[in-house]
Amino acid sequence: MPTLQLESVSLAFGDRDILSSASIHLSETSRTALAGANGSGKSTLMKIISGMIKPDSGSIHVSRGARITYLPQSDYILPDTSVYAAADEAFSFYHDIQAAVRSLENNISQQAADHSASGDSVSLEPLLHEHHHLNEQLLNSGYFQREARIYHVLQGLGFSAADVKRSCREFSGGWQMRIALAKVLLEQADFLLLDEPTNYLDVEARIWLKNYISRYKGGILVVSHDRDFLDDTVNSVEEIFQGALTRYAGNYSSFEKQREQRNEQLIKLYEQQQNEIQRIEQFIERFRYKESKARQVQSRVSMLEKIERIELPENLKKIRFSFPPGKHSGNQIFIAESLSKSYGAEPVLSNLNFSIAKGDRIAVSGKNGAGKSTLLRILAGADKTFDGELREGSGVSIGYFAQDSDKSLTGDLTVYEELEKEAPTGLIPKLRSYLGSFLFRGDDIFKSVSILSGGEKSRLALLKLLLKPYNVLVLDEPTNHLDLSAKDVLLEALKSFTGTLIFVSHDSYFIRNLANRIFYMSESGMEIFEGEYEYFAWVLEKRNQYIETGSQANEQPMQSKDIKRSDKSKSGIGPASGLDKNSIAYKNQNAVRNRIKSLRKQAEVSMEEIENIEKRIEAVNMQMADPENYQNGDMMKKLSSERTDLERELEKAFCIWEETHQELEELEHES
Repeated sequence: MPTLQLESVSLAFGDRDILSSASIHLSETSRTALAGANGSGKSTLMKIISGMIKPDSGSIHVSRGARITYLPQSDYILPDTSVYAAADEAFSFYHDIQAAVRSLENNISQQAADHSASGDSVSLEPLLHEHHHLNEQLLNSGYFQREARIYHVLQGLGFSAADVKRSCREFSGGWQMRIALAKVLLEQADFLLLDEPTNYLDVEARIWLKNYISRYKGGILVVSHDRDFLDDTVNSVEEIFQGALTRYAGNYSSFEKQREQRNEQLIKLYEQQQNEIQRIEQFIERFRYKESKARQVQSRVSMLEKIERIELPENLKKIRFSFPPGKHSGNQIFIAESLSKSYGAEPVLSNLNFSIAKGDRIAVSGKNGAGKSTLLRILAGADKTFDGELREGSGVSIGYFAQDSDKSLTGDLTVYEELEKEAPTGLIPKLRSYLGSFLFRGDDIFKSVSILSGGEKSRLALLKLLLKPYNVLVLDEPTNHLDLSAKDVLLEALKSFTGTLIFVSHDSYFIRNLANRIFYMSESGMEIFEGEYEYFAWVLEKRNQYIETGSQANEQPMQSKDIKRSDKSKSGIGPASGLDKNSIAYKNQNAVRNRIKSLRKQAEVSMEEIENIEKRIEAVNMQMADPENYQNGDMMKKLSSERTDLERELEKAFCIWEETHQELEELEHES
């Protein structure tokens, strides 16, 4: 079994320790998330494992012959070739083996011919054995089926058959990172290191990647800011804090619960230490200028210097965001009728009909290029060149965050000054805390806006928007460039927002916790899902299965419908005539899942009862084996009767367990 082990690895950049005695062990069955605050060293650790960076100290052990592949967050350099050719480079390891096989074949053929001509006898067995070994490697790798695999992976990540023939350079940076991801997945390395693989992926591609990783044969180490993705793909979490790694068993949600318990103890120790520091500092301040206390003061100064300060992780520094109150709006925010938009001859939005009411929280979802950003620009009033009609309600005040909002930030003001100049007076005392929650910490707030990166400007633009008193927020990918703690702050803030929210996001956790309606955009139009996110996710999962298998046994993809709010049915989509077959299937499957859960609990209870009865029977048998008891006829008669009753109870308990278990197996098999 291939293994990968880091022991006591340390690395410093200048006077800053990034990693300090960090250790981690991965096997081919590892499904591990790497967690930690921004700048804690997650990407650095991955680069050390991949061999891109050498640590200052410590050791790295990898099983002989084990291969490691690494997907960075960005700046992956692709060749100037077609998408297919770039993906085919994933098989370069096997191309080399194929070349070695051909070389061996020529060698075997030449030696056989030479010795046949000379009449000498020679054993070709070593060469034939090596030829067989290499051929077995190729056959087991799926090398000869690589074309089908390449198309399968590229299609899963959103590329069409026509895209596969195009040059990599024709695609945007986000799509180029999808090509890089495809190549990394196709390499079939023993260890797969993925740094933010869900960046640039739409919801369908994320579902496909989740399913692909669940079947991957090899160890996986992943950094992601998508909670649901991590919950579905990992079974352990390694957290970097103060340069060291701490392992937690379970998925990401389990990690957060375990970390919370650990942090409760850490907070107690922190508070105790802060009280002690305060007591010492008060003594020093009180007697600093008294000669009679000079020795005691100096002693306490030394004591203070020797205290190893406890630091709290960033996730413990909770920030509560308060929106300034917006003005009152009417109950109807937008009504769209036959809304359409084209760029030249290319239609982007076609004949959309919908309404948005006050208080709606709408997630706009769908594949990249389906028109999500275009729709938001129209709703925000940033694009007025469309066909059809869009009526805006009374008193509507719109705050709009675009993906290119960073371009609006220029000038030489500092980060703090840029925020302060437009913030309501009542929020100014909280600006430092707000900036910290959006990843501007320490001296970052004194940076000039002109030198900020695109991601930093985007975070600042979003924060500026949230400080203004709007009653409608239109947000296009607001979680880009945010880590999990910053996402939590934004999520809690938007939960408390009392106005109307329309947002684009591919983060399922974010959508699940915010949206009460989902506008799903696709090439064929727009579908409107009312209510729970789980139904929407279930439909997309079914479609993904249909695409993966092509099986008619799976649910057929739903037909796109443009519907008005007044037409919604209880199922959440489609006309009011009743539930469509997908909704019925979802509800039936949900009922089956609930029944399976109930049966599992019943089976556990039955097994506990069986074990309890068996223990009681064993206790009776021990009493019957006691010489004092088996010489007592009345006692033996009583114990024998008790054992008979217990054996009947045991038989009955076994029958209940068998019936429960049989139904459970049948339902699990069917589902």
